[in-house]
Amino acid sequence: MKPLSIFVFLSEYVKQAVDEDNAGNYAKALELYKVALDYFSTHLKYEKNPKAKEAITAKFKEYLARAEYIKGVLDGATPEAAPGDGAAGAQKARGGGGGDAAKDEDAAKLKGQLASAILTERPNVKWDDVAGLEAAKDALKEAVILPVKFPQFFTGKRKPWSGILLYGPPGTGKSYLAKAVATEADSTFFSISSSDLVSKWLGESEKLVNQLFTMARDNSPAIVFIDEIDALCSARGDNESEAARRIKTEFLVQMQGVGSGSDDPKRRILVLGATNMPYTLDQAIRRRFDKRIYIPLPEAPARAHMFKVHLGDTPNTLVPADYDVLASKTAGFSGSDVAVVVKDVLMEPVRKTQEATHFREVVDAVTGKKELAACSPGDPGAFATTLTELADKGLADRVATPVITMRDFEKALLKARPTVSSKDLEIQEKFTAEFGEEGS
Repeated sequence: MKPLSIFVFLSEYVKQAVDEDNAGNYAKALELYKVALDYFSTHLKYEKNPKAKEAITAKFKEYLARAEYIKGVLDGATPEAAPGDGAAGAQKARGGGGGDAAKDEDAAKLKGQLASAILTERPNVKWDDVAGLEAAKDALKEAVILPVKFPQFFTGKRKPWSGILLYGPPGTGKSYLAKAVATEADSTFFSISSSDLVSKWLGESEKLVNQLFTMARDNSPAIVFIDEIDALCSARGDNESEAARRIKTEFLVQMQGVGSGSDDPKRRILVLGATNMPYTLDQAIRRRFDKRIYIPLPEAPARAHMFKVHLGDTPNTLVPADYDVLASKTAGFSGSDVAVVVKDVLMEPVRKTQEATHFREVVDAVTGKKELAACSPGDPGAFATTLTELADKGLADRVATPVITMRDFEKALLKARPTVSSKDLEIQEKFTAEFGEEGS
């Protein structure tokens, strides 16, 4: 499509937007500008002609600037310009007399957007709750715990790690490790995802990144945890948007200065990143993480521990040897795969009771209370009924919950499958051979 044709196609939306803008109907104008911008953005992805792309980009920036300005007016953060001034008038009004007060107001707004990223309640996950991963836990203790509790260790050229990247297949405990760090560290913890930092308004995303690190330094010692960091800092290329490029540039600038803000370990911050796709990270971002730790699939002892932790205090008949058997039957399972198996097993007693056609009266060994337990038709004292009929008779509170057995696990494992393929593991191990543990 030629430049002229795209402009003709969009002229109706733009004309309506400008008309509403001039009439002072800013809410309606903003919606119409957004529609036009969506069309411009879509067309830019497929336009190959450099001149056409330049013309469309110019119009896109003009209408985007005006839309941003109108949003500011509606939010009460921008002095109103005369209707019809367009993007140029908006920029002029923005710069006319705001001064430091406008900057402070802008910073306060950005802080408000990032307020939810500060973890105010500890997740209550201890180091011992994380099965295995001893190398990762030791590295995190070096970077997080020791500099705060033993600052005398980090003098002269000995500095704490300023960036740690946790990478590996999905479900291996990277985010769980971050929860342990948040619990154990005596530091302000920022938990960030791409949605916290990506804005559709021109220039706001990089401002959010800048504000994030400013807040971290103001609240140091601090930890900035960025989950799925590849969504924000993937490799730069010719087809990426200018906004994405600016976010990466701001990250590079801020991470470069993370470890050099102060010689006092208590005033430093740690950037903790997690990703399932380390190869997609921009190489400059990857270099900013001076320690890169592979979080592999759990070994058999770790899986046995996971089964025990996820089962918790739910009544069961399993003995220690049963957990070892379960671990041996789940080779190749990730931590999240084990959690799914246990979740399925926890529902098995409910299914048994729901499907039962006969019940009998039993006495609870602990409370001495008489209960109704699901049973086989041939069991002594069995009588025909269903769970629904017992509820209709007002006996729902007397129905006993069956105890979990090893047979329940065996049944669940018949249909359970690992979610990490051998090809995924090969990619992770190749990255480890090339870049893992660099800087250690």
